[in-house]
Amino acid sequence: MPQPTSSDVHLDQLLTNIGIAYIQSQDNFIATKVFPVVPVDKQSDKYRTWTKNDWFRDEAEVRRAGAESVGSGYGVSDTAYFCDKYAIHKDVDDDTRRNADAVHDLDREATEFVTQRMMLRHEIQWVTDYFATSVWGTDLTPSNLWSAYATSDPLTDIETGKETILSNTGMMPNTLVLGYQVYRQLRNHPDLVDRMSNVVVLNANQQPARTVNIEAMARLFDVERVLIARAVKATNKEGATGAYAFTHGKNALLCYSAPQPGLMTPSAGYIFAWRGVSGNLGTTIGVSTFRMEQLKADRVEAEYAFDNKIIGSDLGYFFSGAVA
Repeated sequence: MPQPTSSDVHLDQLLTNIGIAYIQSQDNFIATKVFPVVPVDKQSDKYRTWTKNDWFRDEAEVRRAGAESVGSGYGVSDTAYFCDKYAIHKDVDDDTRRNADAVHDLDREATEFVTQRMMLRHEIQWVTDYFATSVWGTDLTPSNLWSAYATSDPLTDIETGKETILSNTGMMPNTLVLGYQVYRQLRNHPDLVDRMSNVVVLNANQQPARTVNIEAMARLFDVERVLIARAVKATNKEGATGAYAFTHGKNALLCYSAPQPGLMTPSAGYIFAWRGVSGNLGTTIGVSTFRMEQLKADRVEAEYAFDNKIIGSDLGYFFSGAVA
């Protein structure tokens, strides 16, 4: 006796309450968190630098009665910045919009897409400009990689870095940036785990933390902030087999970052961001939507104009390939 099957009585349709898109959390990205962002009115300009050595020399002398005090002075120089403008767009054509099922909010999807891609662009550029060798005062690959638990001493390595920066600048490093693979190894390092017994760090429930989390690590290394870079990028070309990697690799950066930008305020880096995009704010990615009538489509476009500048190379200490 024939009976209708489930496929006869139901036609598969897209669910409207669930869908899958691999959108990385903003917490994965650290490009705008390490160094202060300086909004600027012009795409290019200059900033002033006071000669460091002139402020460290001891030239004061005993003043004899009726004599003039010894004279001294300082030099200044100017450095230029230029905010390259990066942009990317996603078109939503009229035919696709008219045929879209209820599960799709095409404008929202396009906005999320271009924003995510722009955040990734800035993150990768941040790695090129800051998280690399030959840009900071010191580059070092630990003689015993921190993943070699029996022989490595990351606490001493970090202290050496802090002393190096302090002895050359008078500034105590306050920020440690770790690629995720470095953080993963350090949080299980026996030296740090052992020191945890002497450090009281509260978790989100205000209870003593039992693992070496970010807050505990900042206490152990005696820095104000530990930032973990978790962003992931695709390394393949479009259409090729998907391949992925962490943007920051197995590296770490110890540095002094100014809490706020300002005149005569040193910092390992500043990010100059042009107000000409992003709604005259300069500190955020600008997203705009406009009509492309010749394409019969609406264009959603993201823009960000910035220049990642190293202000004081002697305020950074880079650990290259810190773990295996």
